[in-house]
Amino acid sequence: MKVILRKDIEKLGKRGDIISIKDGFARNFLLPNGFALAATKDNVVKIEQEKKKIEQDKKTEKGKAQELAEKLKNFSCTIAAEANDDNLYGSVTALEIAKALEEENIPVNKSDILLEQPIKKLGIYEVETKLHPEVSTKIKIWIVKK
Repeated sequence: MKVILRKDIEKLGKRGDIISIKDGFARNFLLPNGFALAATKDNVVKIEQEKKKIEQDKKTEKGKAQELAEKLKNFSCTIAAEANDDNLYGSVTALEIAKALEEENIPVNKSDILLEQPIKKLGIYEVETKLHPEVSTKIKIWIVKK
């Protein structure tokens, strides 16, 4: 049986692929769970339209990420933390960095901020942010004593 995948399925294919599989697998698993559609002419046309819309959405999303990356390119942020000499009492994590950026009206998720390990000393750090799978930039973070 030929079906069109509606979602990426490991070891089968990606969304929009037309694949041949056994009838029982299609009838008992893929079709009832909404993971695939029967490969009819109407469904093929429908999936092609969805692919075009998804590609357009991806381009728009990438454009927004590139715009934000340009904004962040020369941006620096200051975070005040409790410290003893040069060592912090706690640590500065991606969550604190995301909150500091949010206060500056810059929407960045904490999962987009790539820290190898939490920051535990005062100083200036360059932190990698991955805004899109193809777009990343570095932010300068100043950790100062409160």
